[in-house]
Amino acid sequence: MTRLNLQVLAVTMLLTFVLIATASLLVAREHQAQSAEHDAQLLANNLAPMLVFEDASAAQLELSAFARRGGVLEVQVSRLDHSTFAHWLDAGQADHHLERAPAALAGTSAIVQMHLNSLDVWVPIHLKGERVGALTVHESLKSLQHTVLRMVGVAAVFIGLAILVAGRLLRWVQKRALAPIVELSHLAEKIATSQDFSQRAQIHGADEVGRLSERFNQMLKRVEISQTELNQQLQREQLAGQQFEQLAHQDSLTKLPNRLYFQSALQRHMSHSCQNALLMALMFIDLDSFKLVNDRHGHDAGDAVLCEVAARMSRVLRAGDVLCRLGGDEFGLILPVVPDEPAAEALALRLIAAIREPMVIGGHLMPIGATVGLAFCPTDEVEASQLLSAADVAMYAAKRAGKNTFRRANRAA
Repeated sequence: MTRLNLQVLAVTMLLTFVLIATASLLVAREHQAQSAEHDAQLLANNLAPMLVFEDASAAQLELSAFARRGGVLEVQVSRLDHSTFAHWLDAGQADHHLERAPAALAGTSAIVQMHLNSLDVWVPIHLKGERVGALTVHESLKSLQHTVLRMVGVAAVFIGLAILVAGRLLRWVQKRALAPIVELSHLAEKIATSQDFSQRAQIHGADEVGRLSERFNQMLKRVEISQTELNQQLQREQLAGQQFEQLAHQDSLTKLPNRLYFQSALQRHMSHSCQNALLMALMFIDLDSFKLVNDRHGHDAGDAVLCEVAARMSRVLRAGDVLCRLGGDEFGLILPVVPDEPAAEALALRLIAAIREPMVIGGHLMPIGATVGLAFCPTDEVEASQLLSAADVAMYAAKRAGKNTFRRANRAA
């Protein structure tokens, strides 16, 4: 911006300088023309008596004296018949020929004709109101032009110095004036990178830049508040999402994982078992005499029995085992890793024993028991649906065997 302003300033000053120089030259040329006309008129008045009395020598001396004023290239006095009465010529103008006086010279006014480097003045010579001849002066303008050029050169030097000084002052002023804006720009870049909207701009004054800084700080404050509210809302939505996800995968009565969670967990643990050649066990658990509890003591007692059964089984299991309520009085138990099949069979017996312990609900002894179907991955099946079906078949085999027991899949009852 400083460079652009300096360029505009320089161009403006140069244009102004050119206009002033041109105007000065034109004014100087006009002044020179008026001065030459006035001097020629005086010379014509002095030459009138000499021309009438044919005193050529005196006229020649007068012309020589006139030429010493400087700048005169040629002077000629003519009679009425255009013959030369007296003539003076500068040594460097040997090849120059004066132009004939214009016809308009018959009047009483002088005629001035300007050229690029010279001017010609034609003045009628009168004596007692009667025209007796004409005076022609050829004068150089080079001295005037050189003077004007020297003045222009000096002015150009001063203008150059003025532009240099103005440039330094402009750079200093703009640097000082733009410093708060540059500071705001750096702060904006820093905030854009860090996303920290708690930062604030420093206010340097009450001018336009100061008001801009105040508005910038107000905007940052609003953004900070909006960001805080947005983060809080996102946290609430995230917490709500976690709660919804938990509710979607949790049985509302027993607080155990539900069938939806069981299906995804079974698939996940079976994939891990097959990939790593680890033995995994699945138990399909169905409560015995649960319908009888509901019929005799009501559904509230049945719900209390389900919660107690879930708590008893959870106390028997390991931390990594996954116990889920599949619905009604059916439970699924995933044992992600078991050392061997007998270990799983022993756990099935402990579960059955834990459930068969006396259970009193509402002052009544609940005749509850459990039947378990046991299947292994990858020994029995490698597909989740087929493994669950095998455990279900084994559970029904245990039911037929008298309940309150377990059966192993793919083995005769």
